[in-house]
Formats: sequence, structure tokens, C-alpha cells
Amino acid sequence: MLTVARLSIAEAKVLIEGAVKKSDEMGIPMCIAVCDEAGHLIAFDRMDGGKISSISIAMDKAFTAATARKPTQVYGQLCQPGQPTFGIHITNGGHFSIIGGGMPVTVDGVIVGGIGISSGTAGEDVEVAEAALAHFHAETGLTA
Repeated sequence: MLTVARLSIAEAKVLIEGAVKKSDEMGIPMCIAVCDEAGHLIAFDRMDGGKISSISIAMDKAFTAATARKPTQVYGQLCQPGQPTFGIHITNGGHFSIIGGGMPVTVDGVIVGGIGISSGTAGEDVEVAEAALAHFHAETGLTA
């Protein structure tokens, strides 16, 4: 039998809190999705003004980061023609995201979930995701 480490709803809310704080500082309302290690949604927040089109994008980024075990922007580079994972972005029913802003959530070296941010540029989304992770680790005392 396997024992699985997974984010709780309370921990997911800490991630969202960190993302909202950074988004407010930047003046960019974001869509924020947090999923478990298997890519299933735990919590979601669409800030006032977050783009409607970014709802599903944020969820796809969180899914990809958790299940593929890497930040989504890595796959943006690796899925180009001639690269090792060319075409990966059309897998998983089209839910595999190659746009920056999805980050795995790691605790003690184990991926326990993913966070996806969308509504800014890919760089802004990455910045908010990184801030959310830093806030999570600072508030929970858990180490990456």
C-alpha cells in the first residue's frame, strides 16, 4: 500500500493567500488554482478583475506542474519542434500547459501539489507563483 503526501485545504488557502498578496502588490488581479499531487483541484480563487479566460488556464497550469513534476515554463522550451517533448502540450485532453505560471508544491523533497497562476504575462504569473510558494513555506514552516 502507498502512503501519499497531499496538500490540505488549509495549506491550499495559505498558497492562495500568498498569491493574492503578491498580485495586489503588482496591481494585477489573478486567477489562482491549487491542486493535489494527482492534479485534482483543491482550491481556486478568481480575484476581482481576473480574466475569465484565465480560469481554466490557471487550473491547467496547476495540473501540469503537479503531475509533470516541473514548472510549466520548462515545457514551453521542451515542446518545440525537434525537442524531446514536442507535442506534449496536446496531451491529457489539452490540459497540459506549457505557459509559465505553474509550479509544483514541494514539501521535504516530495511534490504534494501544484499551483497555477494566470491573468498576467507568463513572467508575471511565474513571479506570483514563486511568491506564493515562498509565503507557503514561511507561514507553514515546511521546507521544500
